[in-house]
Amino acid sequence: MVILASKSKTRAKILKEYGVEFKQIGIDVDEEIKEFKSPKEYVCETTKKKLKEAVKKIGLKNPIIVADTVVSVNGKILRKPKDRDDAKRLLKLQSGSKVSIFTCTAFKSKEKELFDLSTTDYIFEKFDEKDLDRYLESDKWRGKAGGCMVEGFCKKYIKEVKGLESCARGLTIEKILPLIKG
Repeated sequence: MVILASKSKTRAKILKEYGVEFKQIGIDVDEEIKEFKSPKEYVCETTKKKLKEAVKKIGLKNPIIVADTVVSVNGKILRKPKDRDDAKRLLKLQSGSKVSIFTCTAFKSKEKELFDLSTTDYIFEKFDEKDLDRYLESDKWRGKAGGCMVEGFCKKYIKEVKGLESCARGLTIEKILPLIKG
C-alpha cells in the first residue's frame, strides 16, 4: 500500500482507476509563487517541498506519492483560482490558446525514489461563453490548476493534444506505476 500525500480527489481517482491500493493523507505546504524562472522550475520545487513535508509528517513505513501541477499559457503560471472571477480570467486566457500543463510526480520509499516532470500540451478552440458560465456555476473548477479540467469542461474544446492525459489531470501514473507494482 502507498500513501498519497495529497488532498486531491482527482489524484485519488487516478490511483483507483489503476487499481492501486492507497491511503490518502493530506499535507499542507505553502504553494505561493515566489521568484521562479519557469513553470517547470516552480512545479519541481513545489513537489520537492511537498515530498519533504510528507516524509517529515508520515515517515517512510509505506511508499509516498506527491505531485504538483501548473497550467501555463505563454510561459505564465496559472495556479488554482481564488474565486469565480479569477477562474473566469484564467479560463479566458486558455480559450483558443496553446496550453501547457506541467506535472511533477514524486515517489519515495525506503529503497527507491523517482521524480518525473511531464508536460502535456493542448490547443483549445475558443470556449463558448454560455458553456463557460455554466462550468463556472458548477464550481468544478475549484482546486484545479488554472481552473482547467481536461477530462471535463475543456475536453470538447481540445483541438490538438500532445502528451499524457494523466499528466494533465495531476498525477503521471504511468511513470510511477512500475515502482508501485514492482
